Amino acid sequence: MDDHAERARVKALIAQAFAGVERPGNWALVGSLEGDEPARLAAELQDRTDWRLLDAAFLDQLPDGYGSALSFFSDEAFRYFLPAYLIADLDGALRVVDPTFHLFHGLDDATHAEPVNPRRYGERTWLHAQSHRFSTFTRTEAAAIVAYLRYKAAHDDFARPQIEQAIARYWGPRAA
Repeated sequence: MDDHAERARVKALIAQAFAGVERPGNWALVGSLEGDEPARLAAELQDRTDWRLLDAAFLDQLPDGYGSALSFFSDEAFRYFLPAYLIADLDGALRVVDPTFHLFHGLDDATHAEPVNPRRYGERTWLHAQSHRFSTFTRTEAAAIVAYLRYKAAHDDFARPQIEQAIARYWGPRAA
């Protein structure tokens, strides 16, 4: 299958897998109230009720030019808005945001056992934190994420080891 057809297949898989996910309420868009970025993110998404209508330039700067939304979404909002980021990335339209990183960090060999913040969260590792965050995904959604990650691994020599480790450690079994 040529690259264009493979990208189209993965995009269709993502769109279909996430089609039924309900948008969280405005009160549940961010996972933290610390700092300015979460409040800016929530404000910019107040009237955005369909992830399919968000353009890549908007996603790439959200919130307020920082491009850090994927770090501040609540678990529910991460699940809801993620497909917009994955499709924009497959289209090559993101310049700042790297959704792949958010799907392998904490699941790869280098970071899975690393403590998140021992003074605040004790023994919680990145694997614990990411497993919790990603537990909202259905098997079908996880399978779409695996297809996206496999496509990315085939096209990103730099991140390939981390992507493959994340698939082996978490995403593959999660999608099975």
